[in-house]
Amino acid sequence: MDVQKKSLFAALLLFAGSYRTLLIWSWILAGLSSVLSIGPFLCIWLVIRELFGVLPDFSRAAGIVRFGWMAVGFALASIACYFASLLCSHFAAFRVEKNMRKAAIRAIMDAPLGYFNANASGKLRKIIDDNVGLTHAFLAHQLPDLAGAAVMPLAILAVFFTFDWRLGLVCLAPLLLSLVFLQRMMGGEQSHAMHQYLNALETMNTAAVEYVRSIPVVKVFQQTVHSFKDFRESINHYWQFASEFALTCRVPLIGFMITIHAPSLLLLPVGLLLIATAPDYKRFLLDLIFYMLFIPVGTTMMSKIMYVGESVMAAQEAVDRMDAVLRTQPLAAGRRSGALRHTGICFDQVTFAYPGKSEPALRKVSLTVPPGKTYALVGPSGGGKTTLASLVPRFWDVQAGSVKLGGVDVRDFPEAELLRQIAFVFQNTRLFKASLLDNIRAAKPEASRDEVLRAAHLAQCDDILAKLPQGLDTVVGRGGVYLSGGEQQRIALARAIVKDAPVIVLDEATAFADPENEHQIQRALTHLTQGKTVLVIAHRLSSVRQVDCIAVLQQGGIVESGTHEQLLSRQGVYAGMWQEYQTATSWKVGRRENHA
Repeated sequence: MDVQKKSLFAALLLFAGSYRTLLIWSWILAGLSSVLSIGPFLCIWLVIRELFGVLPDFSRAAGIVRFGWMAVGFALASIACYFASLLCSHFAAFRVEKNMRKAAIRAIMDAPLGYFNANASGKLRKIIDDNVGLTHAFLAHQLPDLAGAAVMPLAILAVFFTFDWRLGLVCLAPLLLSLVFLQRMMGGEQSHAMHQYLNALETMNTAAVEYVRSIPVVKVFQQTVHSFKDFRESINHYWQFASEFALTCRVPLIGFMITIHAPSLLLLPVGLLLIATAPDYKRFLLDLIFYMLFIPVGTTMMSKIMYVGESVMAAQEAVDRMDAVLRTQPLAAGRRSGALRHTGICFDQVTFAYPGKSEPALRKVSLTVPPGKTYALVGPSGGGKTTLASLVPRFWDVQAGSVKLGGVDVRDFPEAELLRQIAFVFQNTRLFKASLLDNIRAAKPEASRDEVLRAAHLAQCDDILAKLPQGLDTVVGRGGVYLSGGEQQRIALARAIVKDAPVIVLDEATAFADPENEHQIQRALTHLTQGKTVLVIAHRLSSVRQVDCIAVLQQGGIVESGTHEQLLSRQGVYAGMWQEYQTATSWKVGRRENHA
C-alpha cells in the first residue's frame, strides 16, 4: 500500500479501504451536530424575547414551553449526531489501525536484512505501535471535532451578523486576532516542532529498549553508570527540546487565550455605549443578551481549532513516518533455479555505500574465496569487514561490481534460495523466548529432534542441556532461565550446524565468550566449517592463524592478502596489527614495588 506524497486525509482514506464511507459519514454527522448545537442558544434567545414582549404579564408568554422543548430537541439531536459520528469514526479508526500495522509488517518483512542494522528495534516499535496508535486516536476522537471546527465558523459567522453587525464585529475581531497567535504557535518554524518532538521520542525509546536489553551484561561488568549515559542523554535531549518549545509558545499562547475570551469582556461596555443611541433599546438589549449568551460558543470553537490543529500536525507526522517505512524498497528477487556448480564466493570490483551516505564503505574490492576454503577478513574498525561479508547474503546490494556465489550473481537468486545456501553467526546472538529445541530448529523447521540433539552435541552444548531443568525443552528468557553470552553463542552455532548450509559467514563468533566458552566454541566451529566455504570476520588475530587466506581491509579496500606467515614476512599492515595484538596479550597486572 503506497501512501507516498499523499496528504493526511488521502492517506487515511486509502488505509480505511471499504470503511472510508464511515469516515465520510463521520465528518457529515459531526458537522451537522455542530450546526444543531447552535439551536438551543437561539431557542433561549426566543424565550427571552417573548418574556420581554409580554412584560410584566408573563402569563401571556405562551411560546415559552414550545421554545423550551425545541431547545431540548436541538440538544438531543446534536448529541445523537455526535454519538453517531463517534461510532463511525471509531469503527473506521480500528480498520485504519489494523491496515497500517499489517502494511508496516509486510514492508518490514520484505525489507533487506541490512535495513535492521540502520533502524533499531526500538525505533521501529515506536513507529508501528505508538505512531499508529496516535493516528487511531486522531481518527476516533479528533476527526469529528475537526469536522465541527470546519463547519462551526461558517455558522457562527452567519449568526454574528444576523442580529446586530456592530456587536457581531466586536465578537469577531478578537477571534480573528487569535488566529494570528495560533499561526505563531503552529506555523513557520514551529511547524517542524512535531517532527523534532517525535524524533526525540524515538531516540529516547530506542535508548530505553537497548538499555533494558543490556541490563544483564551491564550488571555483570558493573558498568551501570556508564551504560546509563546514552539513555540519560536521550532523556535530557527530550526534556531540553520540550522545555524550549514550551517557552517559545508561551507568549503566543497567552495572546491566544486573551483574545478568545476578549469578546466576553468587550460586549458589555460596548453594548452600554451603543444602547444610548439605539432607536429601539429593548430590541438592542435583546440582541446584546443573545451575543453574551452565544459568545462562549465562539470561544469553545477556537479552543477546538487549536487542539485539532495540534492533532492534525501529530497525525500527519505519524503518517509520514509510517510512509518512510512503507517506502522501504525490497531487494529485487531473482529467478535462478537449479543446483550450485560450486560454493565459491567472488567479489568483483565491488563498490558499496550505505543508504544516505555519500562516502562509499567499499571501493572496487575484488576477492575470490575458492570452494571449501576458509578466508578471514581482518583490519581496523570501520575498514569494511562486516560490510563486505554482509553483501554475500544480500543484506544490501552493491552499487557497482558484483558478488557471486557458485559463479552466479547473488542478485539472480530468489531470496529464500540464497539464504538456504548460507548460514551466518553474528557477534550479538539473540535467542527467541522459546524452547532451545525451537531456537535451534529455527534454521531448519523440518529438522527432527534427533537432528537437533546431534547439532547441539557438535556445538558443545551438552553441558548446557544437562544443567537445564527440561533439557532441550527448556524455555529460555522465562522463569529465570537465562544463558550467558558464550552459551548463547553455542546455541547459535547449533542452529547453524542443523541448517547444514554449504557457505558459512562468521562475524567473530567468540567475541563475547570467556576462555572456557571460547575453547568450546572453537571446537564447535571445527564441526560447523568442515568441508564448507567459510568467510570469517576476525578481531582476535590468533583465531585466524590457520585459515587458508587472510584479507586485510583498510578504508574500504583490500590492502594486502595471504597466509599468516606470508603477511608477517611482508612487514605490512597485518604485521603491525599482529605486533600490537601480541603486545596487548602479553600485558600483565603486577604489584608496584615502593623503593625507599
